[in-house]
Amino acid sequence: MLHPSYTDLMKVVNSEVEPGEQPVVNSRYSIVIATARRARQIIDGATPLADVAYPKPLSIAVEELYRSKVKIVGDDDNNEDNENNNNENINNNQ
Repeated sequence: MLHPSYTDLMKVVNSEVEPGEQPVVNSRYSIVIATARRARQIIDGATPLADVAYPKPLSIAVEELYRSKVKIVGDDDNNEDNENNNNENINNNQ
C-alpha cells in the first residue's frame, strides 16, 4: 500500500488552491505522472529536496510531494513557463 495515500497527496497538492478555483490535481493519474516525472529528475541527477532514508527515487518523489517540497504546475501555468523556456512540469519549492 502506498503511504501517503493518493487522497492524502491530492489534499496536500490542492491545499493552496483558493476557494472557487479549479484544483491542480483531479485524479490519481495526475499524482502518478507528477511523481514519475520528479523521480526521473532525481534519477537524472537532481538533488532530493526531502531528507529521507528511502533508497528509491519514486519513494523520494512521493515524500517530496507530500511535504510540499515540489509543486505540480497546472496546464495554464505550464504554458506561461514554456514561454519563458522552462519546460518542467514540476517546480521545486525553495
